[in-house]
Amino acid sequence: MKSDVNRCWRLAARPVGMIKDSDFTFHEEPIPELREDGEVLVRTSYLSVDPTQRGFLEWLVPIGGVVQSMGAGRVVQSRNPNFAVGDLVQGAVGWQDYAVLTGEGPTAATKLLPGVPLPRALSALGLTGLTAYFGLLEVGRPRDGETVVVSGAAGATGMLVGQIAKLKGCRAIGIAGGPEKCAWLTRELGFDAAIDHKSEDVAERLRALCPQGINIYFDNVGGKILEAAIGQIASKGRVVLCGGISGYNDLQNVTGPKNYLNLIVQSVRMEGFVVTEFAARFPEALAELAGWLSAGKIKDQVDIVEGLENAPAALRRLFTGANKGKQLLKVAEV
Repeated sequence: MKSDVNRCWRLAARPVGMIKDSDFTFHEEPIPELREDGEVLVRTSYLSVDPTQRGFLEWLVPIGGVVQSMGAGRVVQSRNPNFAVGDLVQGAVGWQDYAVLTGEGPTAATKLLPGVPLPRALSALGLTGLTAYFGLLEVGRPRDGETVVVSGAAGATGMLVGQIAKLKGCRAIGIAGGPEKCAWLTRELGFDAAIDHKSEDVAERLRALCPQGINIYFDNVGGKILEAAIGQIASKGRVVLCGGISGYNDLQNVTGPKNYLNLIVQSVRMEGFVVTEFAARFPEALAELAGWLSAGKIKDQVDIVEGLENAPAALRRLFTGANKGKQLLKVAEV
C-alpha cells in the first residue's frame, strides 16, 4: 500500500436493495491537508461497520462523497492543542485511509480510553456498548425477575443487551439466525434461551418461552419479528426501538406491525431512542461497562474483515447475517 495517497470509497449511485460494489468507486487521492486551527489528521486503523450506514447512503452521503462511518486511528498531524501526534482517537473518519477531524461538532475527534484496544473501543466500550446500556437500562427500565427478549441478539448491540439484562436479574432470550449463533448466545454469553428465526416459528417459540408475556422487547430488526414480539408482550411491557435492519434495504416500503393495537390492550410503552441523547452520561456508562468487562461479567465479540478494499463486502455481511458480534473493518495497523 502506498504511504503517500489516501485510498477512499466514494458513493457512485443510491443503492437499490442490497448494496453492490458498483454503487461505489474506489479512488487514490492526495492525503487531505489541515487548513484550519483546531483540525487533526487521523490515520484510520479500524472502521465501525453498522446497519445505520445503509441509511446514510440514502440521504446523508452526497453522490461523489466519501462514504460515512465511525472509526478509530492515530493522530499523524495536529493543529489542535488538545491532540498530540500519536494520540489514539475515534470519530467520523469515513471509508478512507486519512481523515481530517476537528475538536467539536459532527466531525469531532474523541480520545480513546487509555489502554483500551481499538476494536473494543468501537464495540463494547464504544457507541455499540452505550446503545445497549442506555437502551435497556434507561428506555427499557428492567426490574429483577422480568423477561427480556432481544432481536438481532448475536449482533453488536444485541449480544450486550442480553448480558446486561442478566446482570440486572432478568431472564434473557435472544433471537438470532442459525443454530451456531443461538448456541453461542446460550453457551458462551449466558442467555437463558435462543430462538433461530431461520428455522423456527418465532411467534410460537415466544409463546412457549414466555408464557407470562415479554416484559421488555429490545428491537433491532423490525418487521415480522417485531410483530411476533408485540403479540406476546406482557401487561405494562416496554418495547425499545433501537433499529429495524429488516427494512433498511427498502425504506420506501417499510410497514408497521399489524397487531399494534395490542399495545393499547396491554398498556405497553413503545419508545425509540438515539444514543447521543445520553451523551452527557457517556463517562459513567463507560466506567461501568469497563468494570463489567474487566471482572468477566460481560463478554465482547468482534468480527474483523481486513482491507479497506473490502468495505462494501463488510457492510453487506450485516444484511446477510454473516457477522457474529461487532463487525469491524481493519484498514491498517495501529
